[in-house]
Amino acid sequence: MTGPALSNPSPSPTDRSRVRRTRERGFYDRATILRILDCGLHCHVGFLADGHPFVIPTMYWHDENHLYFHGSRASRMMRAAEGRSVCVTVTHFDGLVLARSAFHHSANYRSVSIFGTAEPIDEAGRAVQLEHLMERLFPGRWRQLRPVRRKELKATRVLRVALSEASAKIRTGPPIEDPKDSGWPAWAGVVAFQTIALPPQSDVHVKAGCAAPAFALPQG
Repeated sequence: MTGPALSNPSPSPTDRSRVRRTRERGFYDRATILRILDCGLHCHVGFLADGHPFVIPTMYWHDENHLYFHGSRASRMMRAAEGRSVCVTVTHFDGLVLARSAFHHSANYRSVSIFGTAEPIDEAGRAVQLEHLMERLFPGRWRQLRPVRRKELKATRVLRVALSEASAKIRTGPPIEDPKDSGWPAWAGVVAFQTIALPPQSDVHVKAGCAAPAFALPQG
């Protein structure tokens, strides 16, 4: 999924998006942000409703200019977020970092924070964007499914947030310790984590000859 060319693909960080702690881990270029978004399936949407803060996980998809998420028209998140300021985050946990002191233990991760207004998509645009959602998460599946009904589109909200105010934060590598701790007799290093897909599990109504989609099958 690609969008129109960007006149300012990597804007300068704002007060909201600038990484303040461990600034060397902050990245603001569009390529890094898109690369992290490409690896994810779900995000967390932060918003205010009835004077209270909420953070709700949901699936997302994106193009070069916007991140999109969807939900029921009756959803508190969708009703409260539409037309208002939100913060959307995507995080990949890559490993536990063990040092020789409790103070220097850490984690390796890649994250993106996006700040902006959640803009609504009209009904015609929702049909297009929901197809993009399906094709990103379930490649090739849209053509196999029952066509979307008008009432389903009317019952669904799709919101988008521009990527123009966003930042990435990344930590990689081994622990960073005080040199004097290097001789302490405790193991130090990284316990790496990886998300993998397990074999698909058919439901009881799958008809004979309906194979699991290729993207869900073990690779290699």
